[in-house]
Amino acid sequence: MDIKALTFDVFGTVVDWRSSIIREGQLLTDGFGYKVDWAEFADRWRAGYAPAMHRVRTGELPWTKIDDLHRMILDDLVLQFGLGDMSEDELVEFNKVWHRLTPWSDSVAGLTRLKRQFVIATLSNGNVSLLVNMAKYGDLPWDVIFSAESFGHYKPDPDTYVGSAELLGLSPSEVMMVAAHPGDLRAAADSGLKTAYVSRPLEGGPNHKSENVSEGDFDVVADDFIDLAEKLGV
Repeated sequence: MDIKALTFDVFGTVVDWRSSIIREGQLLTDGFGYKVDWAEFADRWRAGYAPAMHRVRTGELPWTKIDDLHRMILDDLVLQFGLGDMSEDELVEFNKVWHRLTPWSDSVAGLTRLKRQFVIATLSNGNVSLLVNMAKYGDLPWDVIFSAESFGHYKPDPDTYVGSAELLGLSPSEVMMVAAHPGDLRAAADSGLKTAYVSRPLEGGPNHKSENVSEGDFDVVADDFIDLAEKLGV
C-alpha cells in the first residue's frame, strides 16, 4: 500500500472519553455532593452525540460545532440528573471536559512512532479548538488537525474524507483512515481511503459489546497503535 498519511478518528480511538468524563464527574460529586452514576451520565452524554449531529446533517439545525452540540446535550442532562446547583461558569468548564480527554496508554507512543514514516492528522467531528486543546492536554503529536469544522460536514459525509486527502495534496488511496468504529471506516473506504481498524474494547465500558471485526474486514486490523505501527512496517 502506497500510504503517505494517516487520518485518525479521535473520540474513542485515540482518547478514552468515558473514563475521563467519569473522573471529572466524580470531582463534581466531591464539590457539590451530587449522588450521580457518572458512568451512566457519560454514556448518556455520548449517546446524544450522533442524534445531535444528525440534526445538523439533515438541515434541522444550521452548522453547529461539537462544543455547542455537547452543551445542548449537557443542558438536558443537568435537568435529568439534578445538577441545577452549577453556575454558568461551572457548566462552561464542565462542558470543556471534552477538551481534556485522556489518551489510551498506547496512543502517544504509537502516534510518535507512526509519525516517523507518515503524516498523522486528526479527522474528527470535534471542532478545531477542542482538538487543539486536547492535543496540548494529552501531548498528542499531530502534524495537522482536520475537523468536520474544516469542511462544514460531519462524518460520515464523504466531504470529510475526500477533503482531508485534498488538503494534504494526496489522492484518497494514499490516505489511511484509522478508527475503532467500523462505520467510520466503511464510509472512508467508500470514499477511496485505505482503512485500519484499531480495537478499543473498553471504550464503552466493561459491559459494552463492540461489533465483531475480523482480519480482512479492513486493510489492517490492529490491537492498538503499537501493533498498527508494526503492521505498517514502522
